[in-house]
Amino acid sequence: MTISPDLSMAATAIGGALAAYLLLGEPWLGRRVYASLACRRATEPGALVRYFTFTIVAWWAFAALTVAVLLLSPGTSAADLGVAAPDDLTFAVPLVLLCSVAAALSGRHFRDLAEEGKHVPGRAAIAAMLPRTARERRFAMAAAVTDGVCAELVYRGLLIAFGVGALGLPLYAAAALSLAVYALAGWYQGGTGIVVFGLFGTLLTGLYLASGSLLVPVVVHVALSARDLTIPAPEAPCAEGGTA
Repeated sequence: MTISPDLSMAATAIGGALAAYLLLGEPWLGRRVYASLACRRATEPGALVRYFTFTIVAWWAFAALTVAVLLLSPGTSAADLGVAAPDDLTFAVPLVLLCSVAAALSGRHFRDLAEEGKHVPGRAAIAAMLPRTARERRFAMAAAVTDGVCAELVYRGLLIAFGVGALGLPLYAAAALSLAVYALAGWYQGGTGIVVFGLFGTLLTGLYLASGSLLVPVVVHVALSARDLTIPAPEAPCAEGGTA
């Protein structure tokens, strides 16, 4: 995979501001907002819907800024931000199917564990955002799709292109930098969250670099986010979420 983004001054300013926010602001704000949700979840019926609404609006705004970076840079193509078909469909399609099946099977296993009252790996860290009603589940699915599409476009597409085009980094160095920024976004789950996001981001970054397209990591990201947000909520989400 090779990219050669040529960012204009305006695009560099927008991309730099967004990158700075993702590095310095997003970890702090994400932790603060999630902690607030965890404390209000049990007493405010609409807290989770408001949380998902805020998240969805924010991420689509970031995606719009990413599109603005592309439109303001005549020397940059959509493919430089990963918006292109995979280089090799014979590699991409089976990989997407395999990951989707793995997400479905592991999701079924997690739900079985929850129904049996057993420990579900990772559930405590996201307990406050697990839906309980049909309305909450609809918003959760919308958030999962938004997370998969927008996070990949911003973290993988924009940040890697910004690292190459604005900072002059080699492709893999730019990818490593974007991965570090993405890992910090997991701070709302504590130190373990940073590690989990780092491992998950490594998978997604590898899929992007191997396929040359954001389509592959987007599908995998959506599948795994949807899996996590369909895990049955525990009995006391506020207590568990507050310790995340």
